[in-house]
Amino acid sequence: MEENISVRKYVEVCSKEDGFLGSYFVAKVVARVGKERLKVEYTTLVSEEDENKRLREVVLARDVRPCPPIIEVAEFHELQKVDAYDREGWWVGRVIGRVGGGDENYCVHFDSTGDKLVYSGSMLRVHQEWADGIWVPSERRG
Repeated sequence: MEENISVRKYVEVCSKEDGFLGSYFVAKVVARVGKERLKVEYTTLVSEEDENKRLREVVLARDVRPCPPIIEVAEFHELQKVDAYDREGWWVGRVIGRVGGGDENYCVHFDSTGDKLVYSGSMLRVHQEWADGIWVPSERRG
């Protein structure tokens, strides 16, 4: 288990659900459940039983990572790997161009689904990989 992931910390949980595979959702760690699991409470997902309550579930620690630092950018570039915020979580895609009259709308392609969707720049972030306990921006990885 990552040493810097502790109770009350905000983290991102990788979804293993059909239709959400590989997306990340922000949650707060509520408790440790043994050595390999964590109980989390999602910040945006709600319980199916009671939509007034946030969803809580036990997840494998290996599917949890710290929230990445924010990397400020003036713009995104064609073929840049990004995370797009959609359907309450972060999805990995690649910018394939700008859309419309404004410079702030980007068309993003998702390899996982084949979808091409348009997002404002405010709904995108630089993609980063959690590797060996540090965040590595996708452009610098390798």
